This record gives sequence, structure tokens and C-alpha cells, in this order.
Amino acid sequence: MILALLGPPGSGKGTQAKLLAERFKIPHVSLGDILREEARKDTEIGKRIAELIHSGKLAPNELTIGLTRKRIERSDCKSGFILDGFPRSAVQAEAFDKMLKEMNLILDRVIYFHVTEDQVVERLSDRRSCKSCGAVFHAKHNPPRVPGKCDLCGGELYQRRDDEESAIRTRFEVYEEQTKPLINRYQDANKLVAIDASGSIKDVFNKLLVLVEHGGN
Repeated sequence: MILALLGPPGSGKGTQAKLLAERFKIPHVSLGDILREEARKDTEIGKRIAELIHSGKLAPNELTIGLTRKRIERSDCKSGFILDGFPRSAVQAEAFDKMLKEMNLILDRVIYFHVTEDQVVERLSDRRSCKSCGAVFHAKHNPPRVPGKCDLCGGELYQRRDDEESAIRTRFEVYEEQTKPLINRYQDANKLVAIDASGSIKDVFNKLLVLVEHGGN
């Protein structure tokens, strides 16, 4: 099974990708996680990615395409994977098609997570991340047991710069401009299904299971 999840930052696709990966025992391939891992490295590429992340801008195509290909070529993806955050542009989509063809793989379904800009701002601006282990909490929907402290490792929680409102709105605008045309692309290929992602994590996951397991709409 190969799934690609589309949706703006804060649409919940990362959370749902993890749940689907656990359910179907296949890897969750998150471009955001890959980029953040690179950004933590003291390299020229790492510094470049960190600057892009902090400003809410997307990484260039050649970088995201190369990193994604490197990840899905790993042996754990042979039985399938759930792709989160890629492709984000027509150029990336074409590159992804080429990757799959060369690897004799078939994309089963593209799931589009629909949310409004205000919903995205509300979700992300209240999000806090652990400086030590990277765990993510939410002030309203998933608060830590001790304010400001990570439940998993006790590390300090902070607001990432790309979770500040100005960066969130920039990210949403960039998404609208560069990614939304992919909806038509995958609709034309009869690969796309849309889901209302404004509900609770459990409600959205139950809808996803119907789509993935039974092919519903």
C-alpha cells in the first residue's frame, strides 16, 4: 500500500499518517521530519533548511525530491509507505511519478485533508514541541501533564518559530499557491479522495479507515 497525504500545515495529516502507519505496519515517511532532521545538522544544507523552516517557506524542489527518494529507497518501504508532505508542487509530483515507475511501485491513493486557514492557525499556534526529544503537545487538545514540560522525557517545551501566527499564514499561502493544483492532477488520475479534517483525531481517523479499507468517499 502506498498512500500520499495532501493538506496544508496543521491539517492533521502528520498525526493521521502515524496512526495509519501503526495500523497497517508500514513506514510513515514525513518530509517535514526529514527536513527538520537535516536542519539540526551543522552543515551548509542544514543551515539553509533551518532558515527556510523558520521563515515558513518551502524547501526547493531539488532538495525535497532528493531527500524523499533517498528515504523511500530504504528496505523498510518495500512493502509500502505513507507519504506525508510530498509532493507539494507539480514538479515534485512529476518527479514522484518517475520515482515510482523506476522502482516498479504504484501509488494507490492520494488523500486530501481539507481545513480552513483559521483552523490551521488555531491548531498550530497552540502547539508546543520538546527541545530534547521532539515530542509535540497542544495547549487545548493534548496538553502536557506538567505545563512547559515534556511527558516523555521531561524536556522543555517551546513554540517553534514556524508555529508563530505570521509564519503559519505564510505557510498556508505558500501551500495554496503551490500545492492546490495537485488536487486537480490527482483527481484527473482518479487517485484523489477528500476528507473533512476539521473533526477530532478519532473522528478523522475513523473516516480514513473507511476510505483506505473499503474505498468509501
